[in-house]
Amino acid sequence: MTDAHHLLTPRILIVDDHVVVRRGLMALIEDSISGAQVSEVSTGFAALEYLRANPADLVISDLTMPGMNGLELVRRLRLQWPALRTLIVSMHAEEHYAVRAFKAGAHGFITKQSSSAEIVEAITKVLAGGMYITGSVAETLVNTISGNGPSGQSAQLTDRELEVLRRLVSGERMTDIAQALHLSIKTVSTHKARMQEKLQLPSTSALLQYGLSLGLHPARGWTQQELEMGSH
Repeated sequence: MTDAHHLLTPRILIVDDHVVVRRGLMALIEDSISGAQVSEVSTGFAALEYLRANPADLVISDLTMPGMNGLELVRRLRLQWPALRTLIVSMHAEEHYAVRAFKAGAHGFITKQSSSAEIVEAITKVLAGGMYITGSVAETLVNTISGNGPSGQSAQLTDRELEVLRRLVSGERMTDIAQALHLSIKTVSTHKARMQEKLQLPSTSALLQYGLSLGLHPARGWTQQELEMGSH
């Protein structure tokens, strides 16, 4: 899907469920990368549909999206279009996500807190055939891969289970998680139960505490009562 000619006029697809993010990235790319042809879609499924009809050189995807998340999208892209370059843009800087992104086949990982200059640098490098990772997670990622990082227990969790855990830690209720991920409440409950079994955690509150220890920080603070009750 990529050839030398199109590196001069790169065709870039942005995949993000937030229109403000998509438009901001589009404006940045069009202002910074001469000749870039930028398109946008809001879901992973829409990205696959777009790419079946339109060639692209680079897909820039959000990590956390309803339905198909960025990791799942990258895997599908790697299978269907092996030459297509992919860059994950995440609001989460944790190394757990970076490791999973590269294992899925991504060529770059940056956070949404990155400067405009860094985002452009990442896009340019990935388009040119290189790899890119945000400096804030690079050292931790190396330590994790070399076995010197945090406990590898989280590696037992599937991508979907980690997403469910992140949402639980963020204070979302089971019904909210089910709706956001296009799953049944029963399936979300099964994911939660499997996580507790894999990690040998006796309760929901223990699972929440574990998620906090991974750095999956909630949007608001948990009260001690909530942690003890495991009400979410």
